[in-house]
Amino acid sequence: MSLDSLVLAFSTADIDYDMLKNLGISIGILAVFILFRNLFTKYVFQLIVKLARKTPTEFLTQICLSFERPLGWAFIIVGLYLAMDYFPFMEQQNALFIKFLRSMIIVLITWGLFNLSSPSTGILISVNEKMNNKIDLILLPFISRTIRVIIIAISISIIGQEFNYDVNGLVAGLGLGGLAFALAAKEAVGNLIGGVVIVTEKPFSIGDWIKTPSVEGIVEDINFRSTKVRTFSQALVTVPNATLANEAITNWSRMGKRKIDFHLGLNYKTTKEELERVVRRIEQLLRTHEEIHPDTIMVAFDHYNESSLDVLIYFFTNSTVWAEHVKIKHEINLEIMAILEEEAVEIAFPSRTLYVTPQTNEVFQTMGSVD
Repeated sequence: MSLDSLVLAFSTADIDYDMLKNLGISIGILAVFILFRNLFTKYVFQLIVKLARKTPTEFLTQICLSFERPLGWAFIIVGLYLAMDYFPFMEQQNALFIKFLRSMIIVLITWGLFNLSSPSTGILISVNEKMNNKIDLILLPFISRTIRVIIIAISISIIGQEFNYDVNGLVAGLGLGGLAFALAAKEAVGNLIGGVVIVTEKPFSIGDWIKTPSVEGIVEDINFRSTKVRTFSQALVTVPNATLANEAITNWSRMGKRKIDFHLGLNYKTTKEELERVVRRIEQLLRTHEEIHPDTIMVAFDHYNESSLDVLIYFFTNSTVWAEHVKIKHEINLEIMAILEEEAVEIAFPSRTLYVTPQTNEVFQTMGSVD
């Protein structure tokens, strides 16, 4: 082997050794930052959250929780940038690589702000409480989703400009295709308008008990497309806003009082005096009951039924909660039963009376002899 060949071999070996060395350092730096990320998330970040919870407001805590995962990925991005200083196959100042890192930082910031604007974070609720609940609860999901759409739109715009993409051209293109898009998304636009109508008119709010021809239950959420209602059998029904906005909506949660009305059928053997006493005592019972609304109480002999003397009982409970309403109705029914027992008045049941005259009896006997 010649001297030139030996020099060339040693030079190649040095290059391979340096390349492998730099590659190992690059991978090591990235691994160290991944380890730092895990340690920071497990110990340091939890300490920061504990300190934030001790502040008078929850705003700082919500910020920490919203940026927890984006901050963890930020460690990897920093480690990736430092590792590229030793990476043998690409320069650290590579234009495409720098744009990629900047875009990733924008994505992480967007991710954190997206989490922060969530209705479940409580930020909007806290602001609403400081404003003395000037914003209805049904507006909060809409505001949250609107903020999220704006955040994503701004993020896409900044990333597009980072890669020298003409965002103005994109907006112009959307304007030219707006008519076609509107025709294709007619139903979606209808649901959006329906949602706006519901939010502006506010026929119900989050947590209200509503009844429509489509569904009955508790309102859990409203978004741009639909409203989610939890039925009493725990089924979740999603109703398009366009459908809901065009239906009659009964909001049971906004009742000032809840009606109870029925007829009490008394036996035809009941005398006039007994009937008057029963009516008077039932009315007195309703007027002295603490849970009965005093404005509208009606107890009266209503009409003659086929097999009963019907007494109308009509009143309202102060509570509109279903369980309390049923409990009050139960108590009243027991009290009425006690009054009937004390007055020796029987409740009627469906019956018919057959009157047999002597002539009718003879006819029956004749029919029997023919048989």
